[in-house]
Order: sequence, then structure tokens, then C-alpha cells
Amino acid sequence: MTRTASTAAPPDPVTKDGPPPGRRPRHSAAPSGRSWRQQPLRRLTPWLFLVAPLTLLITFTYVPVGNMLFYSLTDWDGISPDRNFVGTENYTELLTRPEIFRVFGVSLYYLAASVVQIAVALYFATVLSFDLRFRNLFKGILFFPYLINGVAIGFVFLYFFQDGGTLDSVLSWFGVSTDHAWLGSPESANTSLAGVSVWRFTGLNFVLFLGAIQSIPGELYEAAQLDGASRWKQFKHIIAPSIRPVLSLSVILAISGSLSVFEIPYIMTGGATGTSTFVIQTVKFAFQFNKTGLASACAVVLLAIILVITWIQRRLVPDEKVDLV
Repeated sequence: MTRTASTAAPPDPVTKDGPPPGRRPRHSAAPSGRSWRQQPLRRLTPWLFLVAPLTLLITFTYVPVGNMLFYSLTDWDGISPDRNFVGTENYTELLTRPEIFRVFGVSLYYLAASVVQIAVALYFATVLSFDLRFRNLFKGILFFPYLINGVAIGFVFLYFFQDGGTLDSVLSWFGVSTDHAWLGSPESANTSLAGVSVWRFTGLNFVLFLGAIQSIPGELYEAAQLDGASRWKQFKHIIAPSIRPVLSLSVILAISGSLSVFEIPYIMTGGATGTSTFVIQTVKFAFQFNKTGLASACAVVLLAIILVITWIQRRLVPDEKVDLV
């Protein structure tokens, strides 16, 4: 009886020093002779991507703010190359002239209008987040006013509110005759201008709320429907808690926007009939009375007020992590 030779290859000899000569290990380590340029470049790569945005941010945000702070300490008129350092004289003038801060009362109209626009935007965002016919059409209609230039809006509504204009013509169709000048008194003028801001900025809040609502998992709505929850209960227990951070952001934007209103009242009334805002007053100081130093001090004060109000709001209503899943 003969034996047949085995065709299996002999096992590799096991050595303590490593694999046998002539064979490469299956999982070889990274070569230790890596170029010295590779590691520093890898560390610099994130900063290279940040060069462009940081340059734009510093050039168009922090440098102008620094110049504004410097101008507020001078008596520069905006034209002459001479800029005499006067210290805190401009801020002293601001604090000793209460009529300068009296225009903040006009901001209350726009603050009330912001409450209306947030409520309207939240209502339509909630309704259009559900399955509804022509909802895409309604979304476009609501967001369209925000796409229009503010100057164009000001001129359109200037003719809308003038005597015998569009508003009076529409009211006459329903048998309502009025000789009231909508932009003739401080109360009606500020109310009309605040209404224009509601029409314009509702679309922005609508898009913010709609995006937050659409990010809610659909399983939550299905579970709520199985439990027999109504639309109101779905809004109260699902939608409202999930959009709380976006709602807080909208409130911050509303407060800062109501304090720094400029376009609509400046174009429609020029600040006349008691519609002047703090920003309009600042622009007049700079370009009408040639007091750029005082105007810069007004801008610094406005910036400080907005930052303080925002900080207080963030402390009273801190961000909370919402986890509904």
C-alpha cells in the first residue's frame, strides 16, 4: 500500500521577530517615513476654509463697528478730514437730551405689530403643515411680500394710504366713505406703517415656523391621531414644544427689528407727523445736521440697548433641548 504526498502547503514558521522573510504582513502599519509637510497641512486645512468668511466678517462687521466707536468719541462732521477727540461729550449730550430717546415710543407700534405677525405666521404655518389643497400656492403667496424690496413696498403703500387712494377706493365699494388722512396724524400714521411691516415680514416668520414644524417626525402625528388627539392638542403637545427655539429666535428678531425700523417710515413719511424712529433720527444727525460723531454715539447706544435686551431675554427664556422622539 502506497502513500500519496500531501498537496497542502506547509504552515509558515512562527517566529518571534515577525513574519517570515519574503512575505508581507496582511495588515501592515502606516509607514513611519511620512513627509513632514502632510501633518501641518492637515491641521491648517480647516483654517484655510475659514479664511474667506472670517475676512468678510472682520472687514464688513467688526472693522465698521470699531470705526463707529472711534467716531463716537470725535466731533467729526462726516466731510472734513479733521476729527477732534472729544471723549464722552457726544454721550453726555445724548443723556441730557431726553427728546432723543422719546422716539422709542414709536417702536411700541412696531412691537405690537410684531406680535400680530408672529401669531399670523404661526397660524398659517401650522395649518399649511397638514395635508391641504393648494397649500404650495398659499405658501408662495405668504412668502412673496418678503421678497419685494423695501423701497418698492414703501412707494406702493404710499399711494395705498394717500387721500382718495387704493384703501379709500376699496372702502367706498362697501359703502364706507371716509375723509380721514391715514398718514396725517401720529396715531393713524404709525398704525398704518406698522400694518405695512406686518404685511412684509409675516412671510419670514412663516418660513421659519414652517421649517421647524416640518422637521417634526411624522410618527408623532400618527400616534396622536391613533389616540384621537385633535388638531389643537397636536399643536399644544407636539408642535409648540418643538418650535420653541425658533419662536424664541423670532421674538429676538421682532424686538431688535422694532427698535431699528428705518425703511418703511423713512420712505413713506420721512419721519414726519410723529413717525420718526431712532434710526431715522440718527441718519438726520449724520447727513442733515452733519453731526457724524453724535450719530455714531446714537448707533452705539442703540447697539448696546439691543444687546442688553437680547441678553435679558436669553436669560429669562434659555434654550432648552427638545427631544420628542
